[in-house]
Amino acid sequence: MKKLSYLFLASFIVLSCDKDPIDPVDPNPPTPVTGPKLIFKFQFDNTQERLDAFGNVSTVPTGHGAISPTFNAISGHVIELTPNASTAVGAGEMVYKGAETTIGGDNAIDFSQAKVVSAGEEFVSVPLSEVAAGTYEYCRVSITYQNYQIPFTFNGDDFDGTLASFVGFHQCLSPYTVCPDEDVVNENLLQGYWAFETHDETLPVTVPLRTGQAPGTTVPNPINSTSPIPAGSCLVTGQFANSGFTITGDETEDIVIILSLSTNKSFEWTEVGTEDGKYDPAAGEEVVDMGLRGLLPIVQ
Repeated sequence: MKKLSYLFLASFIVLSCDKDPIDPVDPNPPTPVTGPKLIFKFQFDNTQERLDAFGNVSTVPTGHGAISPTFNAISGHVIELTPNASTAVGAGEMVYKGAETTIGGDNAIDFSQAKVVSAGEEFVSVPLSEVAAGTYEYCRVSITYQNYQIPFTFNGDDFDGTLASFVGFHQCLSPYTVCPDEDVVNENLLQGYWAFETHDETLPVTVPLRTGQAPGTTVPNPINSTSPIPAGSCLVTGQFANSGFTITGDETEDIVIILSLSTNKSFEWTEVGTEDGKYDPAAGEEVVDMGLRGLLPIVQ
């Protein structure tokens, strides 16, 4: 495979959005909380079931191609523990919520403050003493940013590239730099925005900056009939195994929850001409879905 170097938003974003004024230093900062923690880490699994938005097993539609990408990094905005299938969004135990801003207009995720991690890296750590005791059947995670490797074809040759996508409800990324000599200024980005640019001198033509807006993002929610998620969000819902996850309030050791995300053919496009299962953007094949295909919260 030829290697194609892609320069993407994640590597060159100017973290701005016109920063809010810096708060004065607190002369009496709070004492750090000690004791056992609840820790969340991401895992990516291309063998996990490929689900639709309602939690049903899903296949790739006729006329579409799909591949299982290799993830480099990810970021999330919300983690909520949900007692049962009837618990409304926001009515569970909110263990994490990232920064938001209205600098760009409507309320949006402030990507400049988002934590981006790779598989197995600690994403969130909260004291167990701050999490309400109880049994939780489900976990909800709002995914905001994805960065992964994808194979694709160009002029009959195969390459490896990197794709960056933004799947949160809104994200403030204005302005950002795609490459050293080209600045792009946007307002808040809607769910499904992606962009990339090629810099491989072996290509027979110059490939300009490519951006796009996927028409939909699959967000699996197996309890949609009793607890739907807001439109335009990427709040993936997954069920704990057995009888759920219980916090007693008497824990003495850290608890790690692995957020196992299905990447099973999660990058999807419309095929043009021959349905060969190879993504060919130069042929006019359009990205139609970048949603993750399921969540399994695993307690370690």
